[in-house]
Amino acid sequence: MRRSVVAGNWKMHGSSAMIEDLVKSLASRVSIDTCDVIVSPPFPYLSLVQQLTAGTGIGLAGQNCSEHTQGAHTGEVAADMLVDLGCEWVILGHSERRQAGETDAQVAAKAAAARSVGLKPILCVGESLAQRQSGEAVAVVTTQLAAVVKDLAAGDVIAYEPVWAIGTGETATPAQAQEMHGEIRAFLAQHQPALAEQTRILYGGSVKAENAAELFAAADIDGGLVGGASLKADDFSAIVGAAP
Repeated sequence: MRRSVVAGNWKMHGSSAMIEDLVKSLASRVSIDTCDVIVSPPFPYLSLVQQLTAGTGIGLAGQNCSEHTQGAHTGEVAADMLVDLGCEWVILGHSERRQAGETDAQVAAKAAAARSVGLKPILCVGESLAQRQSGEAVAVVTTQLAAVVKDLAAGDVIAYEPVWAIGTGETATPAQAQEMHGEIRAFLAQHQPALAEQTRILYGGSVKAENAAELFAAADIDGGLVGGASLKADDFSAIVGAAP
């Protein structure tokens, strides 16, 4: 059985005081007995969160990394810098990055850079509302996967995030989410058969305490990539508690 993962993407939110309160509250509430719990703060707070989560079992993720190693790349963050700050994970290919111009090829290059220093990528894929309505959803998602699938490694995580359900309050129904997760696993079975069953696939579109249990009960949904609800200790801990 695949171990569940619940990852909180804090995006560009927070302050030192707010994050200290949040992490202390989470550390006293969440259980890592049956579920990997990960938080992904903005870059300036990684060191603070690493200190606050020490000994709790809560994992730390960067929200992005560069495909380049250290050098003349102003404003970028190298994968080995994330490792130096205690990260085990990095979120790559998030829809907000793709909407800013990040390409499938860049996501693949960033994933390779992450793996080269021991980081585990959380690889995001997903379609827009227009793409879903035009019947292109599966084609869009599998095209995004095709860029990374040949180098997929044990320990990599995939997050399906329907763009139309991120920050909108809309959520794919459990049936819709499971349908796409099933398509993703079938694609992996075609291209990486040794990894298809063990690769964890997360749902990432407005996961809330109220819908988490129903979503996580689906056969191919192995947890969640959580946005806004991860900034509230009560909500995030309830989502973690809903993971099987």
